[in-house]
Amino acid sequence: MNGVNTPRVLSIQSHVVSGYVGNKSATFPLQLLGFEVDVINSVQLSNHTGYKVFKGQVLNDEDLSKCRNSDALCQLIDGLAENNLDNYTHLLTGYVGSASFLRRIAQVVKNLKQKNPKLVYACDPVMGDNGKMYVPAELKDIYKTEIVPLADILTPNHFELELLLGKKIKTMSELKDGIQELHKMGPKTVAISSTDIDEKLTSIVSTAKDNKVIKIDVPVIPAVYTGSGDLFAALFLAHSYLEDNVKTAFENTINSLHDVLLKTYEHSLGLEDENLQRARKIELRLVQSKKLIENPSKKLLAKDF
Repeated sequence: MNGVNTPRVLSIQSHVVSGYVGNKSATFPLQLLGFEVDVINSVQLSNHTGYKVFKGQVLNDEDLSKCRNSDALCQLIDGLAENNLDNYTHLLTGYVGSASFLRRIAQVVKNLKQKNPKLVYACDPVMGDNGKMYVPAELKDIYKTEIVPLADILTPNHFELELLLGKKIKTMSELKDGIQELHKMGPKTVAISSTDIDEKLTSIVSTAKDNKVIKIDVPVIPAVYTGSGDLFAALFLAHSYLEDNVKTAFENTINSLHDVLLKTYEHSLGLEDENLQRARKIELRLVQSKKLIENPSKKLLAKDF
């Protein structure tokens, strides 16, 4: 890609000093795949919350109460706009812990799309996992009514899908119907990062344009990783832009993601230091997976759902 055609993404997510979640999980892979990446941090922590201790700054409602000089997000966006630096091809959003911040993002989406009507907004509606919410409950309705209708690409996990739909999804048929409900809310592409219906780990992508639904059955790695959903969203955004069809984009995303997680798992097995916390042992091996991200394998193939 030459400088004129290089895609530019604004990524609004969490930030950690050490480790890989949020913007730390998304930035490096996007850069490897040819994107200029600008970041705004919704929270700044020493490390992710899976450690025994975490400290840092969480932007709250008081910080973001009005679009005035006191509003951190508006100040950053205004600074970009006044210098004509807000010419983005993509917007990616992930973890947001404040209702006011999330509502402000809706306005950011509208402003950026007004500047570039072709801008693609990829929304990872980070609300929780494994049946547990880890954001304020009020964010659920804000996502449903204000954010999801603006998204071009939506990447929820199974639990977040249920939150958006307001019901449990227990069968593949219900899952397929639920995805169609999400399309009716606005997103042209819905990518379910993971679901374990029928005791199988499956990822699913659906496109409203051609009414096509495809899936990949993913071999289970016996560990739970923080930041893998953030990596999924970033990889899918990138490959959706780089590839001519959603099937190839989806396969590249899942193969790179699975290979990164497998490399991380294999590395953790060799760590015998008892002083290392479990969370440290399974931090994503992103830098060490550079080639796996740049050149996805072809082991896992998509099929019609």
